[in-house]
Amino acid sequence: MAAATIVALGDSTTAGAPGFMSPIEAPPDGAGDVESQYAYWLMMAQSHWRVLIRGVNGERSDQIRARFSRDVAEARPEVVVIIAGVNDVYQGRSAESVERELELMYDAARAAKIAVVAGTIIPYDSASADANARMHAINEWIAAYAAGHSGSVVFCDTRAAVAAPGQPDRLVSSPDGLHPSPEGYRLMAAALEPAVLAALAKAQALR
Repeated sequence: MAAATIVALGDSTTAGAPGFMSPIEAPPDGAGDVESQYAYWLMMAQSHWRVLIRGVNGERSDQIRARFSRDVAEARPEVVVIIAGVNDVYQGRSAESVERELELMYDAARAAKIAVVAGTIIPYDSASADANARMHAINEWIAAYAAGHSGSVVFCDTRAAVAAPGQPDRLVSSPDGLHPSPEGYRLMAAALEPAVLAALAKAQALR
């Protein structure tokens, strides 16, 4: 199979917190438990994939978007996985403000001829009812956006992948109540793998 480059763009759950710090946070290669990142599990599943981790702990969607040109476009990947918005919600920002930032990132990827995997915001155990409502609203918008832009965007419900059975607003396995455990990141990767494969097929058409 042909080699492929995928950029993982996002916040702490893309970086691999709490067990791993991304290469942006701990240059040049990152630091910590390599199994505490969904990128690791993707590359274990697909050895010909190069997944570049571009997650930064604590960043909002506008801060993530500000890095798009440097961290995504310059790498010229076939696919970018975008998961962002939990820190906006945590800081009290509106669902609509996150949706605007996500749309700008999706548009930037399309302009650069990069296919998108649009992941959903994953749960954190201490979220209030209001925070969960905003996360669900954003995630529903992501699903609708992907459905309306199926030529370049693939939806992936990463929230469902790491949620506890019967408890969609709690993590199935977490060392801190905020981030997945290594097993949680493995589950995240298992959900993302078929979405990335679908996005790679779309990337061929974009180019």
